[in-house]
Amino acid sequence: MKIYDWHIAPNPRRLHIYLAEKGIKIDLVEVGQEDFTLAPWFKQKYPHAMVPMLELDDGTHIGEAMAIARYFEETHPEPPLMGTDAKDKAIVDMWEKRANEEGMLPASELFRNTHPHFAERGLPGAADPIPAIPALRDRGRARLGRFFAKFDRQLADNPFVAGERFTIADATTLAAVDFAAWSEVKIPDSCRHLQRWYEAVNQRPSAKA
Repeated sequence: MKIYDWHIAPNPRRLHIYLAEKGIKIDLVEVGQEDFTLAPWFKQKYPHAMVPMLELDDGTHIGEAMAIARYFEETHPEPPLMGTDAKDKAIVDMWEKRANEEGMLPASELFRNTHPHFAERGLPGAADPIPAIPALRDRGRARLGRFFAKFDRQLADNPFVAGERFTIADATTLAAVDFAAWSEVKIPDSCRHLQRWYEAVNQRPSAKA
């Protein structure tokens, strides 16, 4: 069993945080290159051309960070990081999806339409050239502003994103906040609850994973 990885990329990072919180160690195969592309041999092996990707001992490929996390949640249920009962699981899933869709995706939208290495790579996993769209930069920044404000309100009454415990929702939120910083978009000073949360979770050993 191994995970094909790009150690600096945001989606692998949220999986790294999750696995570290679980105490799961697994072989990582680096497929990222210095020019911000994936190794050709990996794209040939895995045409979906996105990371992370889990390869099981029987050859099964499981892509997408949350699908891989779900696999390990079933095989290593303790500590539970994706919820404990029906209600808790639904709440964790809700906030993880919000962190991804309202944080990770606009951070990606901003980065891919700003960074020169991605001038013809506007969407992940696409083989054909997809030119950057300058207007999406402003939209990405605006979306991130709403993301920071929403999560600040949630964290006003909760120590962690989905409630009383660290969950996978925190892993995705941390990865999203740090990904936004790649484009010099940081937590606003007005979001003091989100900043308090960020300072706390950033001290966890898993944040360094």
